[in-house]
Amino acid sequence: MAQIKVYGLKESLTPIRQELSEVIHSCVMDAFEYPAEKKFHRFFPMNKEDFMYPNDRTEAYIIIEISIFEGRTIDSKKKLINLLFERINNELNISNQDVEITLFETPKHNWGIRGVPGDELTLNYKVNV
Repeated sequence: MAQIKVYGLKESLTPIRQELSEVIHSCVMDAFEYPAEKKFHRFFPMNKEDFMYPNDRTEAYIIIEISIFEGRTIDSKKKLINLLFERINNELNISNQDVEITLFETPKHNWGIRGVPGDELTLNYKVNV
């Protein structure tokens, strides 16, 4: 499971939302061997007064938070982070300086999905990659 939240300035995030979603999902699929149909993304376009960031970031600055089941290797998590930086820069021309990524990893039993705790859920993909 991967639940993804993306925060950014409304004026910058809204026009690229769909393309950014596709880029993020391609990275998750490649790094985690994740199924294409499992896409859970939420975008939070912020007003300037509600989104504060350091002076060394531009208006393209985005924060990506990814909640995942625990169990993935350090290598696969680093692969995801590296792919995100690479593809967001190459495909959306957003500088790595303007991208911050946080992975939140929690035990499956802390999730509730389709009426059951996550550790009782039957998945059609591997988590331990």
